[in-house]
Amino acid sequence: MTLGAKNFPLDDQGLPMKNHPRHPILQDNVIVYSNATILGRITIGRGATIGANMWVTHDVEAGALLRN
Repeated sequence: MTLGAKNFPLDDQGLPMKNHPRHPILQDNVIVYSNATILGRITIGRGATIGANMWVTHDVEAGALLRN
């Protein structure tokens, strides 16, 4: 599983800004299967399931099931 940022906001000198939230939020009881990639400042809702090999870049509702 990969949890990461889609991009890095830059300051005036072109350096990545620190303390800027850019990683996903996984709420309680979320299940993420192997090789799933979740990118960006998105929220995976409570009790959602992300299937194996999924690529997620948008919010997922609570209780949702994403799979191939």
